[in-house]
Amino acid sequence: MKIEALATLAQELGKCQACHLRQDALAPVGWYGNPNSPLVIVGEGPGGQEDDYGCPLIGPSGQLLDKALWATKMTRDRILTTNIIKCRPKGNRTPSVEEGAFCAKIWLEKELAIIQPKVIVALGSVAMHYLIDPTLKITKQRGLWFKTEDGFDCIATYHPSYLLRLSGHDQVAAKWDVFHDLEAARAKAAAACPNYNFQSDNPIDLFALFAKRQKIN
Repeated sequence: MKIEALATLAQELGKCQACHLRQDALAPVGWYGNPNSPLVIVGEGPGGQEDDYGCPLIGPSGQLLDKALWATKMTRDRILTTNIIKCRPKGNRTPSVEEGAFCAKIWLEKELAIIQPKVIVALGSVAMHYLIDPTLKITKQRGLWFKTEDGFDCIATYHPSYLLRLSGHDQVAAKWDVFHDLEAARAKAAAACPNYNFQSDNPIDLFALFAKRQKIN
């Protein structure tokens, strides 16, 4: 039932023209993964490669995320990844709080209502600002548990793009923070669904699953 409901929502998303961000994107980027997963990762929004392939977190940030997930015994096909906003902002800029709220109220809230996850990972400040509180700082709130407005357990952690901008000791320390946050998220989700399998036998090659797409008018 979740699969069918998300498929219908995906068709509606493909036709979305609700805001100015759609004008500069090839097409909206939806979600990827298992609708029955008790764990959902919510990122920021599509970048260039995400826009090209129609898959969330498929570029360098997503590849780093995949490594972190594998280290914490998870793979992308067994969880679900999505974003606050669905269309790539021009120039890959960070979406504003207002843009995030506008898009998420139309699409993300419908996704989560269908999926009903036990745990949400807010990946980066844009996701944290929408799901938790727009006044918080990710550097102070990561690793802490919150309840979203809809009652979902949520933990915030650094976005992989932030890790890629760091170097040396700072990068190593931040990577360990993300590792421990994902471990905590998996543990809480596993406690809620003890028989759920979070990891396939091999890492998932998203580029083998998604092809470059043409602009949808």
